[in-house]
Amino acid sequence: NVPTPRYTSYPTVPLWDVLNFTEKKWIRSLQKGTVDYGRDKGIGLYIHLPFCESMCTFCGCNKRITKNHSVERPYIEALIKEWKLYLERLPFRPTITELHLGGGTPTFFAPDNLNYLINEILALADVPDNPKFSFEGHPNNTQLAHLSTLHALGFRRVSFGIQDFDPIVQKAINRHQSYAQVKAVTEHSRLIGYKSINYDVIYGLPFQQLSSVKDTMEKVSFLRPDRIAHYSYAHVPWLKGIGQRKFSESDLPSNSEKYALYQTGRNMLMDVGYKEVAMDHFSLPGDDLMNAHLSGQLNRSFMGYTDEATIVNIGLGVSAIGDSRYGMAQNTKDLNLYYQYLKDDFLPIEKGHILSKEDQLIKNTIHELMCKHETRLTEGYPNRNEILDRLMEPFADDLIRFNGSKIAVTKKGKPFLRTICMAFDLRLWRNQPSGKVFSMAV
Repeated sequence: NVPTPRYTSYPTVPLWDVLNFTEKKWIRSLQKGTVDYGRDKGIGLYIHLPFCESMCTFCGCNKRITKNHSVERPYIEALIKEWKLYLERLPFRPTITELHLGGGTPTFFAPDNLNYLINEILALADVPDNPKFSFEGHPNNTQLAHLSTLHALGFRRVSFGIQDFDPIVQKAINRHQSYAQVKAVTEHSRLIGYKSINYDVIYGLPFQQLSSVKDTMEKVSFLRPDRIAHYSYAHVPWLKGIGQRKFSESDLPSNSEKYALYQTGRNMLMDVGYKEVAMDHFSLPGDDLMNAHLSGQLNRSFMGYTDEATIVNIGLGVSAIGDSRYGMAQNTKDLNLYYQYLKDDFLPIEKGHILSKEDQLIKNTIHELMCKHETRLTEGYPNRNEILDRLMEPFADDLIRFNGSKIAVTKKGKPFLRTICMAFDLRLWRNQPSGKVFSMAV
């Protein structure tokens, strides 16, 4: 249980080679990725909507706290302009197979504004039958109009941040939502026709105890969402500012207590029929995420685990990240600077990384471990002996097993998947960060 990247990408953002990155290189990599993969698989869009009305103290996302809803329309116009700038640079009219609205709080935006945004985006691209469109909703402000508007636009998946139902924990993290509110928005989603409902449930929060995890999981089990993301709380106040300094480290569960919270939540989910899909993720049999896992088609990107094999993803909005398969780019996190870039007809890119051939090989290896829980370490693999040395400890602890060149993660090893992947992270071992960067593995 050591500080470890989450491996939604490789290399991880703090280890990008930003000095040798240029926007021109990013666009060339995006054009190549789109030609190589975009015709068959389409592309994915991640749209970051950063506004929230209140600060959740556990949150590590890029957000802007305001109750002023006049910010909505200017931001939407900026997103549309950014999309048009990308379209000018793509080699052909794209097909959008996957689209995710993240935040912040996407349901901060009025339904009419979301309708305008999505219609403007989709009017400039093709959309296949049954696209994978999803959004994140806050149980307290997701209205029937949000659900019906987005459903009419092709959204069939919604994720609600639950975290914990314990009022003491909710007070500490400044996230107040009742069981009745969550129950109502879940039932409304099902009635409107959403096919997959996800709950985010976090363990390791301040003042969290076994009793609160048990109570939360009992309530979650009764509401029976199709998917559950059972995340570890990432305590990184050195990165996320004052929000995570509203409580002290002494208010958090110890390492052993936190692991017990995880095991309790996991076992309760498994006891009521949920199956473990991948790191932190559980689903009911028959859900698309479970089907992708069983067929070996599970995918992982900056949008997390998905059942869609989209390889090229474009990020729109402040702080959003795109991935062309051959390179990655992140937008500026400064909202005013984001607006200024677009006013001057520039893509609002702050930094990025172009993958070397070694990067691409390691990226595939880590992707296999994260999605299939196995990979191969063949002769000629870069720094093979060095990697094997680092794998000896997880092997001794029965977290992995060897079968020739094949490496398989055991059931015991799944909670430590990030630590196992770290053995292959050559950029991390060559460029050890000088200060605190990553959250703990569990």
